Amino acid sequence: MSFDKKIYSSDYIKSSVPTLFFHGWGGSYRSESQMANYAKSHGVTDTIIRVDVSPKGKVTLNGRINKNTQNPIIEVNYLNNKNDNYSEDALWMKQVVVLLQKEYNIKRFNVVGHSMGNMTIAYYPLDYSQDKSLPKLNKQVDIAGHYNGILGMNDEPNKMKLASNGKPEKMDSDYKQLLKLREVYPNNQVGILNIYGDKNDGTHSDGSVSNASSKSLRYLVSGRAKSYREKKISGPQAQHSKLHENKEVDKLLINFLWKK
Repeated sequence: MSFDKKIYSSDYIKSSVPTLFFHGWGGSYRSESQMANYAKSHGVTDTIIRVDVSPKGKVTLNGRINKNTQNPIIEVNYLNNKNDNYSEDALWMKQVVVLLQKEYNIKRFNVVGHSMGNMTIAYYPLDYSQDKSLPKLNKQVDIAGHYNGILGMNDEPNKMKLASNGKPEKMDSDYKQLLKLREVYPNNQVGILNIYGDKNDGTHSDGSVSNASSKSLRYLVSGRAKSYREKKISGPQAQHSKLHENKEVDKLLINFLWKK
């Protein structure tokens, strides 16, 4: 798409920093389209492109970012969308970031994750924060993150307790690995918005992930993140897979990532 400065809203920052969306288990770039298209229709950007990641980690760009494009959005599409080897998911994320660095010389980037996409994002600094050649993570939005368990697998409604500092009383194996983030997460660099859903049905969950599991991110990044805030979405539309179709979430994303 050719650059047309008239489509951009003056309400938003004008930046070349791209925002990468990571979908969840069993999802695809289509899981991200509602959020991306909402931003585009509200004048944040005129450019949404896709990066496909093959089951072997080969990355392919679909679309182009023009030189003058503001706030470009990249929908990351994992063709192996049920890979729970989070370190491999993070390696694929790195390969996406390196491709964008090579093609567009990006220096910084934002990320938005839903469900398992948040584990990809969490394992990325775990494995690659020491690589100073990589672009810097700028802002991070986590939606329905399952940092310390999933209901029906290794968690039950109202079972998990968090200390006042967000530390879980019991930790699953993934969370124990993520504890290293307390030492390696980029220091005073990344602003974080953690969005979670409560269906208001007494489970204090979005139906798949307990609020406590989502909120356990706080302990992992406290003392390292530049800023951290949580936002609860309530009601039937706060169900796990409905959160990435939720207009309230769309507005939160725009205000956090791009508002002046």
